[in-house]
Amino acid sequence: MPRKRITMRKIKEIYRLKLVCGLSHRQIAASTGASKGTVGDYLLRAKTAGLTWGKIEGMDEAALERLLFSSSRPTRASPSRPLPEWAEVHQELTGKGVTLALLWQEYKGRYPEGYEYSRFCDLYRIWSGKLDVCMRQEHKAGETLFVDYAGQTVDIVDPKTGLIREAQIFVAVLGASNYTYAEASWTQELRDWVSSHCRTFEFMDGSTELLVPDNLKSGVTTPCRYEPELNRTYEEMAAHYATAVIPARVKKPRDKAKAEAGVLLVERWILACLRHQTFFSLAALNREIRRLRTRLNDKPLKLLEVSRRELYERLDRPALKPLPAARYVFSEWKKVRVSIDYHVEFERHYYSVPYQLVRKQLDLRATAETVECFHRGQRVASHRRSRDKGRHTTIREHMPQAHQEYLDWTPKRLVRWAAETGGATEGVVEAILASRPHPQQGFRSCLGLLRLGKRYSPERLEAACRRALVIGSASYKSVQSILKTGLDSQPLPTPETPEAPPIEHPNIRGTLYYEHREKEIPSC
Repeated sequence: MPRKRITMRKIKEIYRLKLVCGLSHRQIAASTGASKGTVGDYLLRAKTAGLTWGKIEGMDEAALERLLFSSSRPTRASPSRPLPEWAEVHQELTGKGVTLALLWQEYKGRYPEGYEYSRFCDLYRIWSGKLDVCMRQEHKAGETLFVDYAGQTVDIVDPKTGLIREAQIFVAVLGASNYTYAEASWTQELRDWVSSHCRTFEFMDGSTELLVPDNLKSGVTTPCRYEPELNRTYEEMAAHYATAVIPARVKKPRDKAKAEAGVLLVERWILACLRHQTFFSLAALNREIRRLRTRLNDKPLKLLEVSRRELYERLDRPALKPLPAARYVFSEWKKVRVSIDYHVEFERHYYSVPYQLVRKQLDLRATAETVECFHRGQRVASHRRSRDKGRHTTIREHMPQAHQEYLDWTPKRLVRWAAETGGATEGVVEAILASRPHPQQGFRSCLGLLRLGKRYSPERLEAACRRALVIGSASYKSVQSILKTGLDSQPLPTPETPEAPPIEHPNIRGTLYYEHREKEIPSC
């Protein structure tokens, strides 16, 4: 088994980053939050199983898990040459007159089959280089895009109310050419964060191999130096543009030095130039940012005597990955649990899933038009998104067989079936359905009423329903009581003769006359 078991979704991401993006083990580990040993273990398992990305991409998570873990962990050949304790070597070198050559001679004396001197020195330098890494970063063309938000904001005045709202400034910088992108958005929340990335890729006319953001909550759900947890939507967006996200380490500004420098440039050459202007819309602010952004990228660099745009055209642009056919469609991910009525809730609307998944946890993905549910990476339901609160969207095939048969019952069918017994039975069924706010709420009572005909005979049921209509008690319980007590065989009660209405004549005074008179006569 690997050092640390991770989710199958992340395992598939490891294979995508290696087999599609061609990243190193270290870069994959930084992007997925897994250790380099775990990355190597899973890649070795795939190689042993003869899996390619074409096969892995089409598999659901259960099938992939069976292939990877059906056998024991593949083994690597152990090194034939022993390694020295580098910590001891490092401490020994602090002694006066101690050199690597002397330590190597002592090492070879203990291990004649050990490494030769040049390899010994190389291995030590590799180990010691990890103690305190502080080096100038060199970026390959088209490799890295650094993204961040400026600390400075811009005020936008509402022309109707006069209220002031702060706009956030998104900044992106290419590693090799320092080609800079900037735009304003209302918030730093997930939708604005992802949308700014999409517009950045379109501005750059391609995507990079790596994305290096700060540990913003919208992009990194759980910031950690060793195992950062990426937001699911942000991760999906990166996969859409065939790039990998490697967040900067917490409190390590050198990891995103390009972004820090880009933010500083934007604040000095764009935002500072706008300090005396008043903006009444986000669109007006972005128009000015575009104008000043063009000027910044066309401005020659002092030492190189070429502009960022020229460097971009020469270095980064030919190396960028082509954009996908369509822009990424923003989606929201949510963990949901299936209720006992085989529905899941999203924004107070309820969507059905196969009833076999009751009480299981699913991943729900919602776009502007659709709602999809996934179980262990496999889509199990898809619905058109609805904004009706408290309502249900149900697919018939998701229901148990008994519930599907229940849907076949309609008010007309029940009334038609009751009419076969008699007119009185038909009248009671109609009365029951009419007495409910929704006719479906009376289905159970009507079915129970019709079953009484099998128990007592259709003739007795018809007689009992006739009596129930006469006494004004058209309900299942009333008909059942009549049949149990045998009242259906008794003569029907005669309706009472209504009292004669009072005589109306202009010369006859009623009670209202005297009530008005009492109000008109003043009290003594």
